[in-house]
Amino acid sequence: MATGLPVNIKTVTLSSGPKKTVVFPEVFGLQNLTLERTINKAIAQQTQQLINRQAGNMPAAVDEMIGSYEIKNNQRQVLSLSLTNYTYHYHTAHGMTYIKSLTFDLKSGKQCELKDLFKIGSPFVKRLSLLIDRQIKERNIWLLNKFTGIKPNQDFYIADKALVIYFQLYDITPYVFGFPMFPISVYDLTDMIDENGPLGRMAENN
Repeated sequence: MATGLPVNIKTVTLSSGPKKTVVFPEVFGLQNLTLERTINKAIAQQTQQLINRQAGNMPAAVDEMIGSYEIKNNQRQVLSLSLTNYTYHYHTAHGMTYIKSLTFDLKSGKQCELKDLFKIGSPFVKRLSLLIDRQIKERNIWLLNKFTGIKPNQDFYIADKALVIYFQLYDITPYVFGFPMFPISVYDLTDMIDENGPLGRMAENN
């Protein structure tokens, strides 16, 4: 695979009925077959974890399950994607949706956690929490409780030159608000990001 070129992606479909369909991405055509298998295994496992979480979360039977995905970034040897699972259980007030994201550094051949995007020892949790707190105030976001900061392993994805931190339904806001998403420009983090990592590559102007 040439440096920086997008990864080839196809859609895999799991279906057990007209209202129970889950789709997820599968990469193909990588020169590094070990990395290709690693990425696809991680995606398949996360997809299954979402299915298991939804199916085992309620005593009522699953009436509807829709799984989908979005490719958030596929450039500069960074693949970042989100997997979404909406499930409605029989006789419940409303369905429940979860989103989980996966980010892969194709250059290093590793799946990235939030800490992997920053220099070792950087106070990234504090910085991101402050930036998110500022957005909460500027956007007048209605919280369930006072915002105390993100977790070191907070959900995130990369979208071009932004790091998007997000929370699950009910984590910090009421259900009706949806998923609280907080895009943060890589240029607000340049002193902390690992220059050789995914965010460092996104920040390059060439």
